[in-house]
Parts: sequence; structure tokens; C-alpha cells
Amino acid sequence: MFTGIITAVGHIKNAQAKGDGLHLTIETPAHYLEDVVLGDSIAIQGACMTATQLDGNTFSFDISRESLNKTVGLDQVGPVNLEKALRLNDRLGGHLVSGHVDGVGKVAHFSEVAQDTYGSWLLQIEAPKELAPFLAYKGSIVVNGVSLTVNKTTDTHTSCLVDINIIPHTLENTTLGHLKQGDVVNLEVDLIARYVARMLETQVK
Repeated sequence: MFTGIITAVGHIKNAQAKGDGLHLTIETPAHYLEDVVLGDSIAIQGACMTATQLDGNTFSFDISRESLNKTVGLDQVGPVNLEKALRLNDRLGGHLVSGHVDGVGKVAHFSEVAQDTYGSWLLQIEAPKELAPFLAYKGSIVVNGVSLTVNKTTDTHTSCLVDINIIPHTLENTTLGHLKQGDVVNLEVDLIARYVARMLETQVK
């Protein structure tokens, strides 16, 4: 389990073919891996992966073709959001996050809020239509591993537009500041909403 509070920005150093998937090596900030052991889970761009090799400030993991098909940003060199798995005595600063990507969305709009002297930005994500029932005003959504609050939802025939306010701290300490219109992102809906929807579905049947 995770919280969606990014603890570091790492960098994919290389991505080598392995079977039908990839073997990735990620460089992290100094001392980030001091409490990590082989087999630990680390969320990378919101996707939970298992550390299979540790070497100083780098760790490696294998990613399957299925995971590559369901996510973005894990198949090439570049910056990635990192979060270590939640401990039972940790603060839950964001919300309960499983690290299982539910779908891929597209950035429809991303710009600074003109009338906001604080410097916040409006991020609008075009989420897949099937995720719409799990997205609600003031609910939670994970974008590339970052726990964020939904400010507005607009349903269309083919998708659900989600408006999110991004504060300067989040832009500076995650990879979200690199986003631009047209980019694709990993999305995870609220865990509790997913189970509530499933319970309601079975009751109707």
C-alpha cells in the first residue's frame, strides 16, 4: 500500500529488453535506498514494482509486458515519481493507494491559474469513460503516483474530464511540472470507491 505522497524523483537510467518485458534501472537521490531491501515494493509513476537488485543509489526491477501495456512512462529513460511502500506506523498524508494503475488518461489542459497569486496550476485530465463512476468532486485520484483532489468532473460521450488544482510544492517535488497538453498519464481511482461500486453492482444483480 502507498499514500500517493511522492518521497523522491528518480531517473530511469536504462531500459533493457528482458523476455517480452523490460529490465529497468533507476537512480535515486543519495541515501534514499538505505532502508530498502531486496523484494521491497516501490511505486514508480504510480505503478507498484518489486526491487530485485540494489546497488548504492540505484535499484532495478523487471516489468512485464502486461504492465507495460497498462501504464505509461516506464519504457524509456527519464524522470519518475517514487514512493516506498507504506509502513503501519506511517502518516497517511494522501489517501490509500494500491499502486495498481486503473487506466491511462491524457492531459487536456495544463496552465497556471491567472488570478491565483499563489502560483497554482489547473490540470485537466481526460480520463477513460469507464473510470467516471469512481471520480467525484473532492474525491481522490492518483496521477503518475501523486495523490490529488478532484475539483470538478465533466462527463462526455467518450471520457470524463477531471479538473485538478496543483500547488507549487507539488510541481517542484514531482514530475508533474513537466506535463504538457497531450501527454499521457497513469491513473488510479480511489480504492474505497472501487469496492463500494463493486458491492452495489452485486446487490443490483
